[in-house]
Amino acid sequence: MNLQRPNANDATRSANRSRNVAPMSGICSRCLDGCTGNCEVFRATFRGRELIYPGPFGDITAGGDKEYPVDYSHLNIQGYALGARGLPSSVEGNSDTAIFPAVDTETEYGWDIKVKMKLPAFTGALGSTEIARKNWEHFAIGAAISGVTLVCGENVCGIDPKLELDANGKAVSAPDMDRRIEIYRRYHQGYGEILVQMNVEDTRLGVAEYVHNKHGLDTIELKWGQGAKCIGGEIKVDSLERALELQNRGYIVTPDPSSPITQAAYKDGALKEFERHSRLGFVNEEGFYAEVERLRNIGFKRITLKTGAYSLRELAMAIKWGANAKIDLLTIDGSSGGTGMSPWRMMEEWGIPSLYLHSAAYEFCKKLADKGQRVPDIAFAGGFSSEDGIFKALALGSPFVKAVCIGRAMMIPGMVGKNIANWIKEGKLPNTVSQFGSTPEEIFVNYEDVMSIVGANEMKNIPLGAVGIYSYCEKLRIGLQQLMAGARCFNMPAITRRELMSLTEECAKVTGIPYLMDAYREEAMQILA
Repeated sequence: MNLQRPNANDATRSANRSRNVAPMSGICSRCLDGCTGNCEVFRATFRGRELIYPGPFGDITAGGDKEYPVDYSHLNIQGYALGARGLPSSVEGNSDTAIFPAVDTETEYGWDIKVKMKLPAFTGALGSTEIARKNWEHFAIGAAISGVTLVCGENVCGIDPKLELDANGKAVSAPDMDRRIEIYRRYHQGYGEILVQMNVEDTRLGVAEYVHNKHGLDTIELKWGQGAKCIGGEIKVDSLERALELQNRGYIVTPDPSSPITQAAYKDGALKEFERHSRLGFVNEEGFYAEVERLRNIGFKRITLKTGAYSLRELAMAIKWGANAKIDLLTIDGSSGGTGMSPWRMMEEWGIPSLYLHSAAYEFCKKLADKGQRVPDIAFAGGFSSEDGIFKALALGSPFVKAVCIGRAMMIPGMVGKNIANWIKEGKLPNTVSQFGSTPEEIFVNYEDVMSIVGANEMKNIPLGAVGIYSYCEKLRIGLQQLMAGARCFNMPAITRRELMSLTEECAKVTGIPYLMDAYREEAMQILA
């Protein structure tokens, strides 16, 4: 088990001096008067609130690294030596037909009007963070050509410097939102969609009305929370004028940029940045139904909901109310989440971890289904990055889970591809890349695949980050095909909870997935008898 040090972490750029650390406080066992640092308490002595957040802001994403008693690594995937479920009815399963390239990884979600995706995965919410803004072309084009849904996150309109509001404070022009939607649509291949997420501020600014009336979006997402934090969305700004602008738009900005004391600290150079916060949401059953109905009346064909690692009470609310309202997708995000801007200790210590939350979600969905109530399609989120995690999530939540939401891992290929383009231009390719070649055609194994999708003439407009995301999605798709074939599941509906086994009895207790020495034991005994 990794040593957890609550007073030092690379995310906050802090470290202990001592080799021995008090486990509860994270303070060095020998705290020396005269130490030059660099633990969190040391840095907080002169930088205060800055130590709440990972950094440097705008250049990183951060994810909690706390180890939990049980997680997805405590599940293993079953493999079988016979059978083939999920092949087309006209195909007889045998060694010639039941091959892994024949596995169908397409999935769909939606109550009535479905959205198909080539892969049972989609992006996390890419909203008002600087990482999302400056890498949007890579993320959006990559998702579009890969055939997966792209979630445009909260507060995009609200932080747009060129946002124009009418006399009622509603958005009438939001160029950055326009840019984001148009880029995805330009390369959309008929699979997946772009949907926009909405929090309290977005609702007040009329974002739903704007994206439907101007762009005709079919789907809007309500947001209750995420796995990284239990408070509203945040970003940082380094300009007093920008902080005042956001405050005037109704956001909570701290420290208060209108305060003379704050302005003096900014002028002195000690205060270097401001935090923009969203408000806490307050939900109730009647209000939720009313908001869903309001959005349908605007013209949206699909309403989705994103909720976070709250208590089991809120989880039950999301599932039950979502079922009653016939929402099209419910994304359930467990802690500890990854994000571009969340309080570090909150990421580490808040919320129900993913495996526990997802196990409860299956239990609650089954309880409703057993009573004859249809539940919304479900997506699990919270730390997924590889094909085995996707398979385990689909199996654990079967038959309710249709896809996995991938946050930081879906962003990394976009940033890597972008940087490769810069390194090529500068003649500074690192050996980790140059060992494969010196041109995009040599380096990116899926370069020609992307060209076949967009056309040779258009390829010059495709950023390498988009090629990177396509390559990553292909790795997920092919890897998933192999795992599914080994479990003799040749399409998504064929995956069941029986394809998993728990490696510990504690995992079996949490998930309801049999301990590996009990799984298939009855069938084994029948054979021996």
